[in-house]
Amino acid sequence: MGHMRRHAPDTTDDLELFARCAAGFESVLARELKGLRLRRVRPLKGGVAFFGTLSDAYRACLWSRVATRVQLVLARLDARDADALYAGCSRFAWEALVKPGATIAVQAHGENPSLRNTQFTALKVKDAVCDRLRERRGSRPDVDARDPDVAIDVSIHASHATLYLNLSGQSLHRRGYREQGVQTEAPLKETLAAGMLLAAGWDELAGQGATFADPMCGSGTLVIEAALIAADVAPGSLRARWGFEGWLGHDEGVWQELVADARRRADTGVAACGSSIIGGDLDGRAVSIATENARSAGVGDIVHLGTADASTLAHRIQTVCDTMPKLGLVAVNPPYGKRIGHASDLPATYAALARGIEGLGDGWRLATISPDTGLDTALGMAADEVIPCYNGPIRSSVRIFSSVATTRTEIAVTTLSGDQRAIAVAEPNSEQFAARLRKAAKERAKWARRSGITCYRVYDADLPDYALSVDVFEDVSGACLARIVEHPAPASVDENRADRRFADAAALVSAVLDIPRERLATVPRPRGDDAGREASPLVATVTEDGLSLEVNVGARQDTGLPLDLRPVRQLVRELAPGRRFLSLGSYAGVPATFAAAGGAASTLTVDSSSTYLDWARRNLDANGFSGKRHLTTRTPRPGTSFDLVYADASALAGRGISDLASLLAPHATLILTSGSKTFRIDEGQLGASALTLEDVSAQTIPHDFSRTPKVHRCWLLTRG
Repeated sequence: MGHMRRHAPDTTDDLELFARCAAGFESVLARELKGLRLRRVRPLKGGVAFFGTLSDAYRACLWSRVATRVQLVLARLDARDADALYAGCSRFAWEALVKPGATIAVQAHGENPSLRNTQFTALKVKDAVCDRLRERRGSRPDVDARDPDVAIDVSIHASHATLYLNLSGQSLHRRGYREQGVQTEAPLKETLAAGMLLAAGWDELAGQGATFADPMCGSGTLVIEAALIAADVAPGSLRARWGFEGWLGHDEGVWQELVADARRRADTGVAACGSSIIGGDLDGRAVSIATENARSAGVGDIVHLGTADASTLAHRIQTVCDTMPKLGLVAVNPPYGKRIGHASDLPATYAALARGIEGLGDGWRLATISPDTGLDTALGMAADEVIPCYNGPIRSSVRIFSSVATTRTEIAVTTLSGDQRAIAVAEPNSEQFAARLRKAAKERAKWARRSGITCYRVYDADLPDYALSVDVFEDVSGACLARIVEHPAPASVDENRADRRFADAAALVSAVLDIPRERLATVPRPRGDDAGREASPLVATVTEDGLSLEVNVGARQDTGLPLDLRPVRQLVRELAPGRRFLSLGSYAGVPATFAAAGGAASTLTVDSSSTYLDWARRNLDANGFSGKRHLTTRTPRPGTSFDLVYADASALAGRGISDLASLLAPHATLILTSGSKTFRIDEGQLGASALTLEDVSAQTIPHDFSRTPKVHRCWLLTRG
């Protein structure tokens, strides 16, 4: 029998409640709930726990701007397996909670070793509820997954489950002022917008009569939420349906008293609002939608909306207010270049915002929400507070600047062509990086020209504070592309500062090397769930040793042309004449292409990925190596032996070194490379394979990798 602790008392004097919110805004929500005079407020992961009366619970639903839902804790149950969960739920008095005739729905979150599927968990709870009600009332309730009268949530953690009644019903971001189907693309959620404003201190500023402005307002979410705060309008006052309406514990009289009080406060607040609320956007249609949304929200008379460029923001504020206000907040959700706009438009967008905030005084703050960690660099300022969050599915951050009057940081750089340019950066020390980059790039460019090399490394974490590498790829047209890869920063470096340095580096690489931003690929260090996400492709055709090769400069891992292995490719070409060549792993077909160019009798490229085999085929065909002598396949033909084999240790797929002996003909050579610092090979691993081992790593490290001689290891294994 599962043990159940009841947490919904018969009286309404001490309800246990939980308000959920967007990750990162728990402390903001906690401050808000304390401001609503709620008791025992405690921020936790994903929300805030608190206690209160029924009136307190209703007040949180009606007045919280940040919470996405408000839940009443019903019970904590044994959930070591599905049977225990069902038994515990069956003992709960659902007949005392669900009104007769009310529809229900169950949502589940979390998992444990026995309950791994949230749909299955929700089904078990739903069955328990329905079976209990059928037993006590003679009929099962109907299920309405989209808009139930009673929404039940179950959260699984370890061997326990917590049951909640969702008092708010649909997410509280659904304020009710948007007309469905006529909004701009990807509008900001209202709860996220409000959290951003409260984190920036807009409630305090509005109390002092400060001015608010959003120069890229879209459908007006930030503008409207700012107006609702300034005018003391309850964010839930427009909602027509609530999750507590199908609950037998609901007290309509208590609820209506709160609603009436909220209406009185709104009437007074709108009439007495002392803040100017200004919004603008280049898109006239967006401004029309924002205007209609503001009217629906009841704040149409206190907002000033118009079609305008962000660069004119300061002038527009002064026009609306007759003089420049001393206190204010600029909040903006700029286009991301993902769901809206194009990445190539971002520099101009940021430049317009930077011009727009010029002239605003010390008392003006700035808050932005964006996935682009380069925003600080573009504005030439460092954010004072950064709140990681998600805007829909997009990993983002709210960045708060305590004063827009902070002197914009610009450094003078000299490009490789000798031009002088002023570049905005967030970190003044980035000037050292610019100087080091230019010095290294000049030396490497001269070396590359002398050596006939068109793709090479110009910077390799030369300065510890700027832990990144910069590679240059010259395509067949003579134009250059650059690839910047961020390395993990030392533990002593703040993550936000590392982000700023990487963004500064990207801006400076573009300027110093005279490479347009659209031809520059940035590969930031992996972050959490971004670790396996592929970067944006940037494909070009380059040449090496007279061969035409397709590379993806923007790839997170494999560009198709690892620059440190340039001497290894030359070694393949030197050893190839007359030999049957095997590449274990396609490596974009580059090893096979070099072997074929060196006069190999035949080449075979093996890879389990059809994508990489297609890439290999393109490189072979582009250089005239097609037909039966140059094949690609997912599985090699058994019993075939080769005179020259190339493999990276990562492609051995569980084979030991001695296992490769069966692939080698007499007097054959295996070229084995590894970029892993932990991979080792010695004579003892060769067993009875009759292979001799030679470490040629020192001879295969090129000049442009001289600072990192351990970038790879290379061995020759020869069969006698």
